[in-house]
Amino acid sequence: MKIEVFSDDESAARAAAKFVAAEAAAAVAARGLFVMAVSGGRTPWIMLRALGNEKVQWERIHIVQVDERIAPAANPDRNLMHLRESLLDHSPIRPEQIHAMPVESPDLEGAARQYASQLGEIAGSPPMLDLVHLGLGPDGHTASLVPGEPVLNVTGVDVAVTGVYQGRRRMTLTYPIINRARRILWLVTGNEKVGALLRMRKGDPSIPAGRICQDRAVIFADRAAAGDLAA
Repeated sequence: MKIEVFSDDESAARAAAKFVAAEAAAAVAARGLFVMAVSGGRTPWIMLRALGNEKVQWERIHIVQVDERIAPAANPDRNLMHLRESLLDHSPIRPEQIHAMPVESPDLEGAARQYASQLGEIAGSPPMLDLVHLGLGPDGHTASLVPGEPVLNVTGVDVAVTGVYQGRRRMTLTYPIINRARRILWLVTGNEKVGALLRMRKGDPSIPAGRICQDRAVIFADRAAAGDLAA
């Protein structure tokens, strides 16, 4: 798994945007479409805003969510609010090209099945995403695949609903669809991630991130997160 280290988080995010643009161009040339799953976080929003400055065939792009908190539509905890702001205000992508997880449904299990079906309509059956962007928590979680969560053992569905983590339940992509992706982009920043990043790169299965397929993955990290890996 390749790692590229940058001086700070904004540099890593801007470089990640260029990487995404190149992957999008290749996917559109090969298959006529680029389907990207995006995680939440401050640095990813920088990446998406920077992507608006890249040469991208936006009409051929579909953006889906890696995970989302179970919260009302206008709640600031929702990744969707920031995702839409980052893209709609900084690129010509149309709102209907951003596919929101239906976390406002009273039937969350049914909503997870609905989203998995939608992914199949966009990305084939079984859905194969062109790129999955992931973050990394200090505890080794990624997406909403967190230590001790029963969803870690799900093998038969691509979208699932978790228990409570940091005050909210989540809807998340599961290992099967993440590990089928043509490309995985890790964007890891901050010195609190040093230990988790080292364990993830070693494929440590005791942390959720360590169970993500590495052979099609690349890491964009800032120097603070890379620690000794930056040497």
